Amino acid sequence: MNFIQAVLMGIVQGLSEFLPISSSAHLVFTSNFYKVFKGIEIVQHSNEEIFFDIMLHFGTLIAVLIFFRKEIAEILKALWQGVKSKDFSDKNAKLGLYIILGTVITVAVALPMEKVAEKLVYSPAIVGILLVITGFVLFYSEYRSKKTPVKTQVDLKTSIFVAIAQGIAALPGFSRSGWTIATGLFNGLDRLSAARYSFLLSIPIILGASMVYPFIKIDLHEALMYNWSAIAAGTLVSGLVGYACIKYFLKFVSKFSLAIFGYYCVIAGILTAIFFTVFA
Repeated sequence: MNFIQAVLMGIVQGLSEFLPISSSAHLVFTSNFYKVFKGIEIVQHSNEEIFFDIMLHFGTLIAVLIFFRKEIAEILKALWQGVKSKDFSDKNAKLGLYIILGTVITVAVALPMEKVAEKLVYSPAIVGILLVITGFVLFYSEYRSKKTPVKTQVDLKTSIFVAIAQGIAALPGFSRSGWTIATGLFNGLDRLSAARYSFLLSIPIILGASMVYPFIKIDLHEALMYNWSAIAAGTLVSGLVGYACIKYFLKFVSKFSLAIFGYYCVIAGILTAIFFTVFA
């Protein structure tokens, strides 16, 4: 891994983590495009690359923590008050409980698919097809939202369905933000509320993956040989770009349809599927 590749992937991660276009798919595409043009076999996916992907997600985690710091503080405070008083009727306390429940459900859904998700990293053409499916999910969510009464508060039913969607989106090509926002729209949330809940729900999952994975699967002796300057640069760039993306995406989604991202997913998915089928 070199410095330029790391920065490029940091930009890709920062943009695609919060836009409904699948960050995992774009990391797979970017990495494998690089390998194709360098004449490297796609099956060669090193531990350093896997660790770097985790660190890119850590960069965007920091971005979402900083951006939603006030909301997070209010949720944690309300949860603590609820524990002391045994009363979780406060809306922020409920939201905190929904995020906890949603995280448990996400893990339960995603874990059985872990091996499949890892194998898809080496099958970018299939990931492209899954990205096309994400596009149609976004189209349908816009159609369905026009026929569903709008609400601004997450309820238990919505939190469960959004969590299941987040678990399914563990597969590269199934956009986590896309599927969770779409599911929120299916259940009557307005676009802005669906997007904000999607970002908040991502925090425990990304935090868990960033903190747990390195200690379980990374060889410390091997890690000493990693290009840490490139990893640090990519992580920093993903965080900075991710923060800007959250800020402007929330403004966009409050006023405009997600259909534009649906078109992008369909076109990008088809083109990458064709490319990797022909050249990989």
